[in-house]
Amino acid sequence: MKIAVLGTGTVGRTMAGALAGLGHEVAIGTRDPQATLARTEPDAMGAPPFSQWLPEHPHVHLAAFADVAAGAELVVNATEGASSIAALTAAGTENLAGKILVDIANPLDFSHGMPPTLNPVNTDSLGEQIQRTFPETKVVKTLNTMNASLMVDPGRAAGGDHSVFVSGNEAAAKSEVTTLLKSLGHQDVIDLGDITTARGSEMLLPVWLRLWGALGTANFNFKIAR
Repeated sequence: MKIAVLGTGTVGRTMAGALAGLGHEVAIGTRDPQATLARTEPDAMGAPPFSQWLPEHPHVHLAAFADVAAGAELVVNATEGASSIAALTAAGTENLAGKILVDIANPLDFSHGMPPTLNPVNTDSLGEQIQRTFPETKVVKTLNTMNASLMVDPGRAAGGDHSVFVSGNEAAAKSEVTTLLKSLGHQDVIDLGDITTARGSEMLLPVWLRLWGALGTANFNFKIAR
């Protein structure tokens, strides 16, 4: 499958590398490829410059948001939540129309310092905002309740015995994303319902952040016992 991953941070790199490893044709998108490759300092999260990562992943190529989205069959939104709508707009409404968009971003608001809050929250979600902005795109919210390493290698925690959620309006799109999740090793995929249920998974982030602080590691996830 031809997959576009939007975002060159840790999450985007991790997803792109793993999907390429599964045999997919993967392109990673950024606003300005030349500027991305010219950076020599670690990013805001401490990840090494993208120019160091790319040569280690020869099966992944870098291009502008619109270029990677145009050629993709499936798109992954791994941009920062606060800039996701702008990034997807740059990717192009026409380039996203009719395609599955896997939204793994969270609407974290750092304007008041740490820990971040959520914006939107309670009566809306980032997943819903994306679906409203791009009505012809099949948005599926998933993977946003765990760190990047577990997204692509769930066996790193409890042997993979933990849960991942999907939310979206299109049953067929959720089924295809579920197949992709299982190819990454996820065993327990729970369909929460339509895209409004993304509010629930996004609102797990405040709990996730406190658990990270309490446990001293991000190598954990939620398990729904039933």
